[in-house]
Amino acid sequence: MELDDRKITILKAIIKTYLETGEPVGSRTISKFTDLKLSSATIRNEMSDLEEMGYILQPHTSAGRIPSDKGYRFYVDQIMQEKQQEVTEVKELMIQRVDRVELVLKRLAQMLAANTNYAAMISGPQYHRNKLKFIQLSQMDEHKLLVVVVVEGNLVKNTMLDVPSAISQEELLNLNILLNSALNGLSLEEINLDVITRLKERAGSYSQIVDQVLTQVAMAIRADEDDLQIYTSGATNIFKYPELSDGEKASQLISTLEQKDKLRELIDDVNESDENRENGIQVYIGNETPLQTMKDCSVVTANYELGEGIRGTIGIIGPKRMDYERVLGTLKNLMKQLDATFKNEER
Repeated sequence: MELDDRKITILKAIIKTYLETGEPVGSRTISKFTDLKLSSATIRNEMSDLEEMGYILQPHTSAGRIPSDKGYRFYVDQIMQEKQQEVTEVKELMIQRVDRVELVLKRLAQMLAANTNYAAMISGPQYHRNKLKFIQLSQMDEHKLLVVVVVEGNLVKNTMLDVPSAISQEELLNLNILLNSALNGLSLEEINLDVITRLKERAGSYSQIVDQVLTQVAMAIRADEDDLQIYTSGATNIFKYPELSDGEKASQLISTLEQKDKLRELIDDVNESDENRENGIQVYIGNETPLQTMKDCSVVTANYELGEGIRGTIGIIGPKRMDYERVLGTLKNLMKQLDATFKNEER
């Protein structure tokens, strides 16, 4: 059995009606769609086929049907394959320029929650496979070196390094030249054992210092992972949807939205999936989400870019009957606004 045009039309009508009402959809309701022109009996037969194929479900003893996760997946894929929709229901997001990225992201999380009536989360920007632009070693005193690391996007990390004895200015200059000539343009993943071995051989008596510098470089860049900021808003919006407002479900979901380590699991999954995605938007329906506490939800995510290798994640969490067109349109618009805002701040 295959999904022909008529089954697709009926499936879309069932999903759209359920998104609007939250109630199981019967054949009589579907027959009222003027563009279908099908009898209730014909629609019932098609609905039985759709149920057999796993696209819709019959809850309890109700005569109506609701979409299954498979049905939602088909519907979402259809939307994402269509030409970019004009978003007429979403007010244009006017992002006021502010000095701190954190304030922008907090405000955006609030705006997302208000505009969608779902829960929203935004993570702060992080490095992803960033390449080194520059390393500078400076003598602070006889036993301390300041290590300054500059990566693409002109993000800077500083750290102090203990050394056993003073280094002359000439030796320090040679070390700086050696490190930059060997490492500039490489990501941490590209600084492999072969690169490190050759570098330490060329460093001679300073190989131990080079080894310490490489350790500090890696720690300095990866330290950002522990400082990841995640801003959430609209958690109480889930009480607007009966299928999520059950006491235990709601409690678990709200608790998840308050736990950075849990949301980090979702963000990590988004970043892994994003490597092979062109449009940057990911939709998780039901059990597709990596978080068990969100199995009754749909989660729509997108990554925003602040520069090559520097990005953060936006997420909207709501019921499986969420308004996908509106959410996808909102995210696309928001990504454009973020890109324009941060480019303006860099000028």
